[in-house]
Amino acid sequence: MESGRKTAIMNRGRRPPRLKSRTKRIWHVVNDPQPLVSIIIPAMNERRTIAGVMREAAGVHPRSEIIVVANGSTDGTAEIAGKHGARLLFYPDPLGHDVGRRIGAEAAKGKVLLFIDADMLIAARHLKPFVDAVLSGTDVALNDYSGPVKRKDAHPVVLAKHTLNALVSRPDLKGASMTAVPHAISRRAVEIIGFPALEIPPLAQAMAVTLGLGIKLVHPVPVGRLNASRPKIKGNDSLTSLVTGDHLEAVSWLVDKLGPRAGYGDMGRQRGRLR
Repeated sequence: MESGRKTAIMNRGRRPPRLKSRTKRIWHVVNDPQPLVSIIIPAMNERRTIAGVMREAAGVHPRSEIIVVANGSTDGTAEIAGKHGARLLFYPDPLGHDVGRRIGAEAAKGKVLLFIDADMLIAARHLKPFVDAVLSGTDVALNDYSGPVKRKDAHPVVLAKHTLNALVSRPDLKGASMTAVPHAISRRAVEIIGFPALEIPPLAQAMAVTLGLGIKLVHPVPVGRLNASRPKIKGNDSLTSLVTGDHLEAVSWLVDKLGPRAGYGDMGRQRGRLR
């Protein structure tokens, strides 16, 4: 009895222990009203990764905004992005490859535009170098990634990237391309090449180099390991055909801009004598 009374006296006035809440708090990104950096994330049916991608993007710069262009999603991607505070641009139908980049860029407020994909979880520390490069004066900061170059048979897209960079006299860029994420561009660059070019990344790159913008390799991110393989339709890889076609559009622009040999000389050939 005595020990029971002592226990009662010792516990008198104490608050009962708090039960841990099982409800998880929903975190939100903080979009700066006057951002210096705009992070643009096109997304279609990426509910598994969109929250993690946004969380890493939020750590890139303290004055930033995150724009998610949710297009054609039927799995709740848009709802998840909105729940976590993204500036959400929603389109019920698919916009098509890379069109979301242009849409996001047109809505962006920042002086630096960083492009990433919703299906690739890339740590903030690997995204910051691209933003830092543009803040330091670079117009186009590219991923220092050339794709698989040691294979006996070159992939058509890898070959197209190397060929285009050689054609614009920038073989030092190797296979780096605005087709690949992450990459960042300055607002000045967008104003010079125009928003429509962002829908065709190789064209945007050819324009950037030809029009004298500063473009350089910044940081390697091996996105080939992160990018999920896409199913082939009747043995054809539709994405390969699309990206190869984008490079042909870039070559067409170069020919229109610089002449039939895209600015290369003819070494004094006497072509008229053969007619």
